[in-house]
Amino acid sequence: MKIAISGKGGVGKTTFTGTLARLLSDKGFTVIAVDADPDANLGSAIGFTPEQIDAIRPIAEMSDLIEERTGARPGSMGGVFKLNPQVEDIPERYALRMDHIRLLTLGRAKKGGGGCFCPEGVFLKRLLGHLILRSEEVVLLDMEAGIEHLSRGTTSHVDAFIVIVEPGTRSLQTAGEVRRMATDLGIRSILIVGNKVASPKELAFLKKHFSPEEFLGALSYDRAVIEADLKGVAPYDAGSRVVADTREILDRLLQQFQKG
Repeated sequence: MKIAISGKGGVGKTTFTGTLARLLSDKGFTVIAVDADPDANLGSAIGFTPEQIDAIRPIAEMSDLIEERTGARPGSMGGVFKLNPQVEDIPERYALRMDHIRLLTLGRAKKGGGGCFCPEGVFLKRLLGHLILRSEEVVLLDMEAGIEHLSRGTTSHVDAFIVIVEPGTRSLQTAGEVRRMATDLGIRSILIVGNKVASPKELAFLKKHFSPEEFLGALSYDRAVIEADLKGVAPYDAGSRVVADTREILDRLLQQFQKG
């Protein structure tokens, strides 16, 4: 399974991705969790310690590695460098590990945005392509907020695209735009997960806007998630209701893959 998680900034996609990674690990799946968001908070959402997180170095900042593989120094524009650098060993050598989870933090190319035609931009795109097309593990991509990454086509080969939404018009507008662009890229399975749902009325609001086939379920609004963040603890380790909600969503997701 290759699953990309996206949504408007602040909707809780990283909390969902981290909890999903832990639950998949519990089931015995080997998970490559990819933090493709420049804010890089997936490590704490999974449950890595602050010391472990401080030691994480984004792939885009590994100048010596990128120069070795591409033939050009990060930050350089133009010139000649390899368009298909070797990346197959990156998950094994540079991931942070917990149980069956391997965490990779991508970072961002410093010039021209994440999709720039520069050594680090090409290297990141090649790495993502390898994970999506050739990896035999479950790959979870915690994408940057909004829809800009879709125009770069980095998610065109994922098996499922999950959009996290809140009960609110602005969140739904972003979800609609993400869904449209994902469809244009040929992604067959575009699914919706609600978050911060505090009442049956809010749940009904979300269900009204999506079909039963695409709406996987909803995560409850739970102060325990906020308290966990204040303490630097993953929601999975804090006993949040979000864990049980995510487990139900995962069961539905696995059923869909088995049918497909």
